[in-house]
Amino acid sequence: MREGDRMEKRFILVTGASGGIGSAISTKLAQQGYSLYLHYHQNKEKITQMLNKLTQLYPNSEFIPVQADLRSEEGITKLCHEIYQIDGIIHNSGNAVQKLLTHMLPEEIEALISLHLYAPIMITKNLLSKLIQRKTGSVIFISSIWGQTGASCETVYSAVKGGQISFAKALSKEVAPSQIRVNVIAPGAIQTEMLKNFSEEDLNIVTDEVPMGRLGSPNDVANAVSFLLSKEASYITGQVLAVNGGWYI
Repeated sequence: MREGDRMEKRFILVTGASGGIGSAISTKLAQQGYSLYLHYHQNKEKITQMLNKLTQLYPNSEFIPVQADLRSEEGITKLCHEIYQIDGIIHNSGNAVQKLLTHMLPEEIEALISLHLYAPIMITKNLLSKLIQRKTGSVIFISSIWGQTGASCETVYSAVKGGQISFAKALSKEVAPSQIRVNVIAPGAIQTEMLKNFSEEDLNIVTDEVPMGRLGSPNDVANAVSFLLSKEASYITGQVLAVNGGWYI
C-alpha cells in the first residue's frame, strides 16, 4: 500500500518496535502509508527518535507510542486499552536466553513463555473482535528458525517460537471465514543486538553455513512483513515464510 492509496488510515500494531527488526518493520510500513502503534518496554529514547523522524517524513499518518511490559498481565491489559482502530498485528517483541536447559532459572523460563507465547496469544484474543468487525486484517508472528528446527542451548526459546508457529496455523483456520489472515515469518541469523555476544569467529562460522553467504538484515524481515500485509498475499494464510538465506529448508 502506497501513501495516498486509501483515504482511510490503516493502523498496525508493532510490538517490540524499538528493536532492530521492530524499527525496520515500523519504518517500512510508515513508508507505505500505514499508521502505527509503536510498542516498547524500556527504550523510550529509541522510540522518541523514531517518532520524530516518522512524524516529520509522513505527516499524514499517525504514530502512537505505547509503553508496556508484556511479561505481565498488567502490561498486556495496558497495551490493549491503548488500541482503538486496528487493521493488523505484528508480534515482534521478544528476547533469547542462551543457556543449557539445566542452567536456566525458573524465572527465565517463565519470562520466555510469558513474552513469546502468553502475551501474543492474549493480545490477539483481546484485539481479535476489532479485526472481525472489519472483516479484514492480518496477524503476523516474527518467530525464528529455531522454532522450525530447534537449537541446543536455546531449548526454551525454540519451544516458544515453535509454539507461535503452531498457534498461528491453528488460528488461521479459525479466523479465515472472517477474512483475517495469520502467518509467520521465521528469520535466520539477522544482524541485530541478539548477535552482539557472538565473536567475529562465531559470526564467520554462521555465515559460512548460510548458502547465500551472508547474514540477514532487519530490512529483509521488514520486506517479508510488507509482503504478507499486502494485497498480493491476500490468499496466503497459515504459512511460515522463512527468511534465512537457505540456512534451513
